[in-house]
Amino acid sequence: MRRGLLLITVLSLVWPAAAAAQTGKLNVLLVMSDDLNTDVSCYGHRIVRTPNLDRLAARGVRFTRAYCQYPLCNPSRASMLTGLYPDQTGVRNNRVFFRDTVPDVVTLPQLFRNNGYFTARIGKIYHYGVPRQIGTDGMDDPVSWDRVVNPRGRDKDEEDLIFSIDRLRHSLGGTLSWLAADGTDVEQTDGIGATACIEMLKSRPKDKPFFIAMGFYRPHTPYVAPKKYFRRYPLELIRTPAEPLDDLVDIPLPAWVDRPYQLELDDLTKRQAIQAYYASITFMDAQLGRILDVMDEEDLWENTVVVFVSDHGYHMGEHKLWQKTTLFENSCRVPLIIAAPGFAGTAGKATGAVTEMIDIYPTVADLCGLRAPSYLAGRSLRRQLEDVSAPGREAALTTLDSRDRVHRPVHWPPTIGYTIRTERYRYTEWADGRIGVELYDHQEDPEEFVNLALAPHMRETVARLKKLLAERVREAKQRPRI
Repeated sequence: MRRGLLLITVLSLVWPAAAAAQTGKLNVLLVMSDDLNTDVSCYGHRIVRTPNLDRLAARGVRFTRAYCQYPLCNPSRASMLTGLYPDQTGVRNNRVFFRDTVPDVVTLPQLFRNNGYFTARIGKIYHYGVPRQIGTDGMDDPVSWDRVVNPRGRDKDEEDLIFSIDRLRHSLGGTLSWLAADGTDVEQTDGIGATACIEMLKSRPKDKPFFIAMGFYRPHTPYVAPKKYFRRYPLELIRTPAEPLDDLVDIPLPAWVDRPYQLELDDLTKRQAIQAYYASITFMDAQLGRILDVMDEEDLWENTVVVFVSDHGYHMGEHKLWQKTTLFENSCRVPLIIAAPGFAGTAGKATGAVTEMIDIYPTVADLCGLRAPSYLAGRSLRRQLEDVSAPGREAALTTLDSRDRVHRPVHWPPTIGYTIRTERYRYTEWADGRIGVELYDHQEDPEEFVNLALAPHMRETVARLKKLLAERVREAKQRPRI
């Protein structure tokens, strides 16, 4: 008996994270970026510099095949934070509040609050209209938090200075818009948010564990960052995506239709937009670095699970498309990094396991020893954190309702698309295949240039993936027993 107690004591001293996990007292820091694709250095981008994401990735596991369930802010965030698919939440646009459709669902932060955690939000975690709702509660969920901070900086106050390719300036948040701003980082909304997060980490209640969520607004358009970040990406180094002239010939119309004025951009404007997007990414990364510095100062790494993720991917000219709301890889794939105590053997490694954003909820609950709701559609990623070679899902599912695409033409018919991404293939159907089918072989064609859906030699693959997609869609439509 004494030997057992002695062993427990020694383990608690040597591995405090393991001891904390047993008591369910691990903290959680959830960091979300808005509209960030994988154009970051730790994912292999050749130009964009994100030293602080690199720094976090060195402490955790980087998921290279992580996918959102809907490539639009509100549906994606509602899905991730409830652990349910968009067909289950009923949220498929930026207007529906998830409490109106699944009122009794227990959200990820709510689960922690119900279990005695101090929970806090800074910035955009649930949906906000950007930049219109910056500085407000947006579509927040009050029962999820003990404390909230809604930062507002000079980027909001200086909107009249922002350039937009839409001369009528209908929506700075829905079109390519940017500003190389005067002033310092800490005057911007994300700089103010990072400061608030730092203060919260330092002044947090010491008698209970915390779940703190930091939601950055960048690099969501308008791409606003201090001028020094623009200077890091000289226009002469920026290249627009190289694509074959016939790229769109074999692609169904719902897959790529865009605003006419975004299809007619000259090369200089394209490169300026890309420069601004890159500048906003590096600015956001710098604010993340300030928070990671406090993680060091407060010695929080040994008892805190840190998750970094974006709400969906983003196009910067691929297939002549800009921004989100497509079912291509660029729009569906997200950066996901999880750094958790107790997994030193996989720190700094990457896993190619196919992963969905709804897996984040059960993973964080599992790591902290909390019992997640039984109706969650996601799966814990503990196995991949323990062994990066462990297989993931057979396929990740993403959906899109064309009625919610802000750039659809007038009179465009409602078209629902579903896509699955396996380790090798992306298979997509529009309107159950009646309007279009797509198949891309990522082993041979990672840019998704060649649609193989009608290729004779791919008939068996199409048949197999069609069956798999139908199974996944049926599962995603099952009504949760809340």
